[in-house]
Amino acid sequence: MALQCQQNSYLTEFSSKVVSCNPGHLVISKKKKQPGYEVILEDTILFPEGGGQPDDRGKINDVDVIRVTRKQNQAVHFVETPLEVGSEVKMEVDWTRRFDHMQQHSGQHLITAIAEAKFGFKTTSWDLGSKVSSIEMDTPTITSEQLSELEKEVNECIRRQIPMTPRLLEPGSPELEQVRSRGLPDDHIGPVRVVEIEGIDHNTCCGTHVSNLAHLQAIKLLSLEKGKKGKTNVMFVAGNRVLDFVGRAYDREKGLTGILKCPPEEHVEMADKLQKSLRISNKTCTGLLRDVAVLEAQRYKSQPNRDPVFCLHRKEGDSEFMNIIANEVGNENALVLLSVGDEKGAGTFLLSGPADVVEALGPKVAEVLEGKGAAKRGRFQGKATKLANLKMAEEILREHFKTQQAA
Repeated sequence: MALQCQQNSYLTEFSSKVVSCNPGHLVISKKKKQPGYEVILEDTILFPEGGGQPDDRGKINDVDVIRVTRKQNQAVHFVETPLEVGSEVKMEVDWTRRFDHMQQHSGQHLITAIAEAKFGFKTTSWDLGSKVSSIEMDTPTITSEQLSELEKEVNECIRRQIPMTPRLLEPGSPELEQVRSRGLPDDHIGPVRVVEIEGIDHNTCCGTHVSNLAHLQAIKLLSLEKGKKGKTNVMFVAGNRVLDFVGRAYDREKGLTGILKCPPEEHVEMADKLQKSLRISNKTCTGLLRDVAVLEAQRYKSQPNRDPVFCLHRKEGDSEFMNIIANEVGNENALVLLSVGDEKGAGTFLLSGPADVVEALGPKVAEVLEGKGAAKRGRFQGKATKLANLKMAEEILREHFKTQQAA
């Protein structure tokens, strides 16, 4: 391809003519398709996806371009409003999105070239993420020292203000043999586009790029992650994303300083102390909750003329709390309805008692509590979305005993 967006990636406005406009649809999901129109122009500044780079957004005559795809050497613009064939239209590109993609994509080229030249790490794929991008390198390990050295060198290249230039080569040109490439699309036709970082790299690519490495501003290599078998992913941000990343990191640091009441250099140590303290507290609370469950069950069983229906809600309880009480009370002579969670909202519940009664009443209780559950061995456990209806659930159990006594 040799579209305007590839010849001059800095163009933000451009006029062209409509070649075709046909009804089409955009696949949103397996079950949802958005109807619209597929528009092809004589030329375009809106980049179709390719080379690992997402497509542009923008407008054609104030009509939003929702998607841009490639069809051989043409760009297909998906819009919701039809455009007249033969009419001249004006395009505008979403420059914030475009320039971000230019910085990340050009940054990837630079990182890939230096990593291969310096360490022999070949790039096998890359992903331009919405906040952080990644490069998959064909090596099982990269040391922290190598990552630091790589970051230092790519930023030195940026400071040297090295030009980055696209050019077209004819298929079969001897120059192509010296060009780094991971292959061309099966439906590629026409000249081959090569992007050159002067004195550093030549690479086949259809994407939009900065004209000078200085426009990258800076690159930060964030971390290393284990990739596919025998590969390592390098996570990075470039350009304006570095500023955004630093800004967000500072805001988090400032927030943590206020919460932890200590300087930033002590955040990790303080968080570790708090985690250990929390684990001890949780263990203590769990033990106390178990004791409370046993005492609640014993208190109920010790009543001389105990109610055949025992209902108990405890906000801070859990499934273990309910099961301890059910075990202590037993299933033969009582119906036990237990619940934990927000008494006016969602939580979990347990109904225990004679197996046949529980199987019959369990679904009714679940329905009243607007939840779901299942019965097993004299217990019906489930999740509820409306624990505020616990009184109504209790009435179902009492009504059962009234009916039984009347019979």
